[in-house]
Amino acid sequence: MTDTPPTHELRRPDRALCAYLLGTLEFDAFLALQRRLVYEVGGDRDAAAVVVCDHPPGITVGREGSRSHVRPNPEELHARGWPVRWVSRGGGVMLHLPGQVACYPILPLRALGLTPAAYVRGLQKVVLDLCREYTVPAEPDPDQPGVRAGGRRLAHVGVAVRGDVSCFGLVVNADPDLADFRDVRCDGDPLPMTSLARESPLRVRVTGVRQRLVELVADRFGFGRVSVFHTHPGALPRPTRHAAAHRP
Repeated sequence: MTDTPPTHELRRPDRALCAYLLGTLEFDAFLALQRRLVYEVGGDRDAAAVVVCDHPPGITVGREGSRSHVRPNPEELHARGWPVRWVSRGGGVMLHLPGQVACYPILPLRALGLTPAAYVRGLQKVVLDLCREYTVPAEPDPDQPGVRAGGRRLAHVGVAVRGDVSCFGLVVNADPDLADFRDVRCDGDPLPMTSLARESPLRVRVTGVRQRLVELVADRFGFGRVSVFHTHPGALPRPTRHAAAHRP
């Protein structure tokens, strides 16, 4: 497998990406949906999907996370309505808030010619491309997968691989309330996170960030067609054969 993610130069017009833009999605509902999509992509390596959503306030803790990275005690967390979930992904602690965009590609890595390490770098490049469009100087975090801007983390990257199929993905701070990040060391960083809205001179709309992330994922990983849905896929037929052509 190649160590470099495909780009638009390697796009296959016959390969379609099913994008589900679902708005706010409870984290447990997302986990159930992700299990279903991983199963479907695992059984059909020509299929691929991406879920773009946000989550109600709460904290997830990945394999590199620690309870010591969360400052509030259990009583304070309960009063704030911040449940804590330990999840089997890379990365550390992540605080989920309104104003973020979570982007979870479910991709057949081997069929795309990707190693897990190259895939993680590809996700970081997706965020860097997004930041460039908002004229935000950004760089990959050298110590923990993610992206920094102005010395602070702007995006979290934490993935898992199930039978060569990717799951989880990235979370970008579009325009959340940054004050709450002072109480959570996201990915173990002692500095609070920043956002596109804080760093960019341009107006940042969450809906625009959602749509652009879909396009950047399709472009970065070589998908020639994209089907976009705004309804939970449990109510839809499998849309892998009829998709609009993707143009970067």
